[in-house]
Amino acid sequence: MAAKSGRAALVAIAAGAVLLGAGTVYLLSPNSPLREQQSAVVEIGGPFKLTTQDGKPLSNEDLKGSPFAVFFGFTHCPEVCPTTLWEMSEALKALGDKADKLKVLFVSVDPERDTPEFMSRYLKSFDPRIIGLTGSQEAIDAVGKAYRVYSKKVPTDGGDYTMDHTASVYLMDAEGRFSGVISYEEDSKVRLAKLERLVNG
Repeated sequence: MAAKSGRAALVAIAAGAVLLGAGTVYLLSPNSPLREQQSAVVEIGGPFKLTTQDGKPLSNEDLKGSPFAVFFGFTHCPEVCPTTLWEMSEALKALGDKADKLKVLFVSVDPERDTPEFMSRYLKSFDPRIIGLTGSQEAIDAVGKAYRVYSKKVPTDGGDYTMDHTASVYLMDAEGRFSGVISYEEDSKVRLAKLERLVNG
């Protein structure tokens, strides 16, 4: 009960810090072609150079030698993004010392609103080891294409907009190769087991 209350509080804090949208999310279902290819060589991932929430550059080259988990979302996301970031925060705690081997990235699909400064404020609600990334629209489109991420701007009432986007966390090994996914709201034990396998190589 305490864990649920803590999660609800963090989701509320993160959601309350921004104007809420009502975007659709896209999950990797059990029958997804991406899931079916996990045991094969799947061309997911690639070069990128983005900017962290601290205004520093980060590229795929900086991640060499470290496994990483990457989630694509946006700070105005009403539920899926804060929930996923909370779950990844809890997973980092559960990993203990092993978490030092893992990088967790949150890549914005909404760079128009998600400046480094805005992402920095938003991510204060979650584990400080989570790295927020943003950049030009061109750079975001390129990394989204490399990771086969779906994202689309959807107009809402009043001239505002929200974002539809893929909701799974991509797992990449220390060589930058696709290793698998964590589905939205996957069982915490399954999620932790996947991350432990990732950091153990």
